[in-house]
Amino acid sequence: MLRSLIALSLLIVAAPLQAEEEFVELFNGKDLTGWKGDEKVWSVEGGLLTGKSPAEEKDKLKANTFAIWEGGDVGDFEVIAEFRLEGNNNSGVQYRAQPKPNGGPYGVIGYQADIHADPHYTGMLYDEGGRGIAAERGQKVTLLPGEKKDVQPLDPKQGELKPIDLTEWTTIEVKAVGNRLIHKINGEVTADITDDDPKNAEAKGLLALQVHAGPDMKVQYRSVKLKDLSKEAEKK
Repeated sequence: MLRSLIALSLLIVAAPLQAEEEFVELFNGKDLTGWKGDEKVWSVEGGLLTGKSPAEEKDKLKANTFAIWEGGDVGDFEVIAEFRLEGNNNSGVQYRAQPKPNGGPYGVIGYQADIHADPHYTGMLYDEGGRGIAAERGQKVTLLPGEKKDVQPLDPKQGELKPIDLTEWTTIEVKAVGNRLIHKINGEVTADITDDDPKNAEAKGLLALQVHAGPDMKVQYRSVKLKDLSKEAEKK
């Protein structure tokens, strides 16, 4: 009996660890192995994956640029990243992205979980190079053909949106299964999207991190973890 109780206790303790191991860390904390990006923009500083505006005027960005994960396309997945942002600008986690036409080796377009200090845009869905702002923070949105959309509040009792200090370490999460996309900041859902627009919806594509053109900025990541949910989606 005692042995059975001990074995059961070990299983209970081990279960969360097994679930955590399903996430794969994409940044090794040392260098840019597994990522490709403009070397004038992306580097590793103090063990942090760092993207920042070039210092030299001649190198200033004329368009948004990305560090692109080289592990292949993501389809149904969950990603959790820990970041901090400096400067009067914004960034984002690009997913199911496509190469940007004539955008060079580091340009992509498509879904983006926005890293933006404006409280209405923090964790929103931005369709880079496409439909633009698709769902603001605090919205549950169904994207429809003809670039129309049905917008509902996540919480009917939602009050004024409070700003989040993105200069502090912040967690951003994206879960995408089929045409359902859910964004979270620090564990709180910021946008819940169903993309029913077949012309613009993306089922799979690249995973990338953005440095935005414009005012000087710096974004740093200490962790980027990915979980493949394709098997989970197949069961449904």
